[in-house]
Amino acid sequence: MAWNEPGGGQRDPWGRGTGGGKGPDLEAWLKRLRQRLGNFRGGGAGGVGTIIVALLLAWLLFDSWAVINASQVGVVTRFGAYDRTLPPGFHFVLPRPFENVRKVDMTSVRSVSDKMQMLTKDENIVQVDFNIQYQVNNAEQYLFSMQNPDEAVRQAAEAAVRRVVGASTMDTILSGEGAAMVAATQQSLQQLLNSYNTGITITEVNFQNISPPAEVKAAFDDVNRAREDKQRIEDEAKAYASKILPEARGNAARIVAGAQAYEITREVRAQGDSQRFLAMLKEYRAAPAVTRKRLWLETIEQVMAANTKVVDEGTGRNLIYLPLPHSGGAPAPATPTALLPGVGAELQAPAASSSSAAVPQSAVPISASGSTQGGQS
Repeated sequence: MAWNEPGGGQRDPWGRGTGGGKGPDLEAWLKRLRQRLGNFRGGGAGGVGTIIVALLLAWLLFDSWAVINASQVGVVTRFGAYDRTLPPGFHFVLPRPFENVRKVDMTSVRSVSDKMQMLTKDENIVQVDFNIQYQVNNAEQYLFSMQNPDEAVRQAAEAAVRRVVGASTMDTILSGEGAAMVAATQQSLQQLLNSYNTGITITEVNFQNISPPAEVKAAFDDVNRAREDKQRIEDEAKAYASKILPEARGNAARIVAGAQAYEITREVRAQGDSQRFLAMLKEYRAAPAVTRKRLWLETIEQVMAANTKVVDEGTGRNLIYLPLPHSGGAPAPATPTALLPGVGAELQAPAASSSSAAVPQSAVPISASGSTQGGQS
């Protein structure tokens, strides 16, 4: 239909004439759409081409880009073969089946756990529960080096744990050396995974439980208790040694210091005695009789000062008042010796000089002349 139809005003196909004022003809538009669909069902070339073009546009529009999150990378395969790795962000790619994008999370921590019985070096059986945690460090190797990564890590972890447990004895495994075993297991497992280019990094290895089988658990519990008692007794012995050794060293130092002080005292006393003897020898040489008398009197005074009785073997006319000890056992103060008439004046001077001293304990015979029996005045 022509737009400028003769005989009337100018009109467009939507009925927007200058004087019409009507809206678009929706019914006519739907009718034409039905005709086009009918031509497609009937095998018309124009309808098929239109549908194909529409599908191509939709395919290109919705399958030619990829959005990679911050924690991910995108592995692009072209016709099934690895082509490139996409970092986080928005990227244009060829639509499928030309290129395919597989997203791999690089920050999440994956884990596998297992429980199994293993044979130790000394041919004992131990049950081990372990947990392995790992992360992906190479998306290409992670996707194309193994079909089931979790199962591959579990089997590799089992092999590494069996290697470490098989090289240790039961006592070593149950003695609390878990840190060394964990380090050895992690190192062995990482080397095994690196040899297969798995693109996996082991972050942590945990032995959640290491115990003997239930059939022999009671016997191993007894062994553990004995080991704990041994450790406790050793700790107590070390604590006792830490306490007693300083005391012994202190006593030894005190004894040594006392011996040194005694040595010095004896030396000084010996020097004083020698000097006193030399001074007395000088006086003796000057006046032998006086010095001899003085020495005798001083000796008798010292001997009789600790005695409590005196025996007189003279004529019996001497009466000596002796100080008797008190009832409490301590000796009474010494009293002056009283002499009867007829006692020689020679005895009075020695008696008066020793009147303030204690009376002798042992029997010492005294004569009226002031000399002991068998002595010399």
